[in-house]
Amino acid sequence: MWNYERRLEFPVNIKESNADLAQAIISQYGGPDGEMGASMRYLSQRYACPYREVSAVLTDIGTEELAHLEMVATIVHQLTKNLSMEQIEESGFRNYYVDHTIGVWPQAAGGVPFNACEFQSKGDIITDLTEDMAADGAIL
Repeated sequence: MWNYERRLEFPVNIKESNADLAQAIISQYGGPDGEMGASMRYLSQRYACPYREVSAVLTDIGTEELAHLEMVATIVHQLTKNLSMEQIEESGFRNYYVDHTIGVWPQAAGGVPFNACEFQSKGDIITDLTEDMAADGAIL
């Protein structure tokens, strides 16, 4: 188990609301190459790994991705928490707002909700690590 320190790994302090930016960044939260999929990918693949050391690294990476998930959620929250109804209407944030108000909900920028199809766990270490590299490379 690990210890949660109740602070972000890197502080986020956004002063101005920006629904347009939030709609793009939300994809890093729950989109196809987002932090939610990354954390689930590593934390699921670790169980089929035949090497304890590699399994431990996958666990470490998966929990690190959870810290990233928390930072991205904080960014989205700070970008949306003080939006006026006029800003919501003008930015096209209305559809998201109807379903979630200012709650942070995992979806891609196009509005497609996160689902487990965003990551793979095949049980073969070479296949899984290749998928990991492809997924992390897509973010760069």
